[in-house]
Amino acid sequence: MKRKRSKLENKLFKKLEEVIDPELRISIVDLGLVYSVTEKDGLVDIVMTLTTMGCPLYEVIDLEIKEKLKTIAQVKKVEVNLVFDPPWSIDLMTPQGKAMLGI
Repeated sequence: MKRKRSKLENKLFKKLEEVIDPELRISIVDLGLVYSVTEKDGLVDIVMTLTTMGCPLYEVIDLEIKEKLKTIAQVKKVEVNLVFDPPWSIDLMTPQGKAMLGI
């Protein structure tokens, strides 16, 4: 059963919509790259993937995630955990993301 997000976690997720994939020019949320966002005592844990293994722009995305989320007062530290299981597929994209790519 999926755990319900707190108000702060919803706010964090909304802020992640501002993080744009530098190659595709679509938010990482619309691309379906963000698997989970959890927060406890100001420590934020993001579990995400990339469209391809070895993406050379991961460091740019990681830095932007941390910069955006640290603008929220309650956030003390952001940890981004990169996973490739389950692998990314276009099925994970939002309808808006698919429309932006013409899918």
